[in-house]
Amino acid sequence: MQTATQPAATRRKLYDSKAFEAQYHTDEALGALWTPAATRFALWAPTARQVSLSLYAEGTGGGPLLTVDLARGGRGVWEAVVEGDLDGRYYDFAVTDCEGVTRRTADPWARACGRDGARSMVIDLRRTDPAGWAEDAPPARGPEDIIWEVHVKDFSHDARSGVPAALRGKFKALTLTGTTLDGDGVHPTCLDYLKRLGVNYVQLMPVFDYGSVPEDDPEAFNWGYDPVNYNVPEGSYATDPDDGAVRIRELKEAIQALHQNGFRVIMDVVYNHTYHLDSWLWRTEPWYFYRQNPDGSPADGSGCGNDLASERSMCARYILESVLYWAQEYHMDGFRFDLMALLDTQLMERVRAELDRAYGKGEKLVFGEPWSAHSSPMHRGAKPAGKRALPTLDENIGAFCDATRDLAKGHILHAERPGFVNGGSARLADLRAAVTGWAGAPGGRFAARAASQTINYLSSHDDWTLWDKLVLTMDPARQFDTPTPAVLRANRLAAAFCFGCQGRWFMLAGEEFGRTKQGLQNSFNASAALNQLDWARAWTGPWRDLADYYRGLIALRPQLPGLCSKGPDAPARLRSAWRPARLTAAFLLDNSGPVSRWDALLLFYSAAGQPRPAALPDGQWQVLADPDSSFRWQEAAPALLAGQATLPAAGALILGRVGP
Repeated sequence: MQTATQPAATRRKLYDSKAFEAQYHTDEALGALWTPAATRFALWAPTARQVSLSLYAEGTGGGPLLTVDLARGGRGVWEAVVEGDLDGRYYDFAVTDCEGVTRRTADPWARACGRDGARSMVIDLRRTDPAGWAEDAPPARGPEDIIWEVHVKDFSHDARSGVPAALRGKFKALTLTGTTLDGDGVHPTCLDYLKRLGVNYVQLMPVFDYGSVPEDDPEAFNWGYDPVNYNVPEGSYATDPDDGAVRIRELKEAIQALHQNGFRVIMDVVYNHTYHLDSWLWRTEPWYFYRQNPDGSPADGSGCGNDLASERSMCARYILESVLYWAQEYHMDGFRFDLMALLDTQLMERVRAELDRAYGKGEKLVFGEPWSAHSSPMHRGAKPAGKRALPTLDENIGAFCDATRDLAKGHILHAERPGFVNGGSARLADLRAAVTGWAGAPGGRFAARAASQTINYLSSHDDWTLWDKLVLTMDPARQFDTPTPAVLRANRLAAAFCFGCQGRWFMLAGEEFGRTKQGLQNSFNASAALNQLDWARAWTGPWRDLADYYRGLIALRPQLPGLCSKGPDAPARLRSAWRPARLTAAFLLDNSGPVSRWDALLLFYSAAGQPRPAALPDGQWQVLADPDSSFRWQEAAPALLAGQATLPAAGALILGRVGP
């Protein structure tokens, strides 16, 4: 691999020049372009001296069946046509750079690969389509988008999940219905559990080919933020990682099953860095796809050793085409961008525009982390798509709202620093801003153009789970598996507060039943046993009750236009905010709408240590949820209040106005 020497700095200047872009940018199709009669191989490597292609019978091992030199074409593209039906053949390239160094590389534009991704594969994609794939479509959009984030292996690794052993941790587990805890036929797990919970989006942590686990090791675990082949599914989730077609078919089957069971699917994408700097992109055109510091060394805004240079035209093309490919070929319904602030705003706007053009405005969700690990040297006046850019971005480019997260439960980097629900303080102005999704809040901790940009959450795969954070701040004994009443109350209050914020609601899988990682903050490479969903916990005592509390809130929220509104005028629905007493907050919202049962919504949140009286605005108010139940709104004889209410010692009281 070329090191950070003067030639590297020279390449940086070359690649950043307008002359290089004018001469070598191409929109020509790249990769292995299969037909039954022949396959055209095209690789972009403008500064290479020579490129050759080798074909193999297998994805690993064995010598080449055929080696062919590629011819230099226009605009930096090398190409060759090999006659015959090559479907299922594996291949790689040998690229000799301008300094005479030859590197063997897989195809960065490949759509299929062998085990562990070192060889690419020629594929007839239509033979990977499940029956009925051409008719596959997501369920219709509801009035609200509620997102549940899960890792493929976490979903079904638990031996008590009811999933057959051979399918645990695999794409196939996402296709199964009828699974129950220990096969008892009573307590649903996996898809049936998820249907009962009521969320309508499943966000899959990285499912493209990543490099941190051997694909034939069933116990190896990593979150997967280590991209190797961006346009190929991960083989460790397939029943056969050696056949490149199997992983494609089985991921499509999983998406199809999720669609059929009422869920849209979001793909977690990592276009900010690669597993190693020595990637297929680097080997085909050294340094072009990567940002460099002025001395030529690799930028490290990702904290992973390298950053992709999204502002360079061919890198932008690569990322944009990859997103569109996953949307078209795999029917993905949305994209969550890891470390989105390492991508430039122009690229994110192009992604949003192209998805809108192909599928309709806002039909595919697009959001990301509006931060990076460190700064990154973007070029040509490019601007990072981070927090500061949100007010200027399309209203349908969203971002995770760390301000609401930290406001509710406490600072994410300091274990024992609490938030509003677990003993900390919170300014009414911040609580008010959170309720309106921080829309139109200049100078605040988070500023969105509209609530449509705001992804409200309490926990994700990163950092402590919500349950663990609450235990760390509230339970001196650190009992992660023995729930204390105070922690349970705080969890319910946190869920109710997130429920009551305009924007979209996002949750970590298992958050709803007190998911724990035993206090481990960063479990990215911990064991599968620690990371897996504990399906017995979901059905045990107070955690089952906690899950039911989430379930009631999830069912209630789509009926509340005061919370579901996403447009620029949504903040105006908040009519007033006040403190009924110390450590409490109240919010009155306009909840009128064509199908609304309650013309106004009143949210009370109390972190006080004892009950408090609170005056009510005029009218009769139905109790929709209280600290004990989030299903009060379903009761045949609803509880009605007027004049005054009693706020709970620690919890939420949610009221809807039913009359004058």
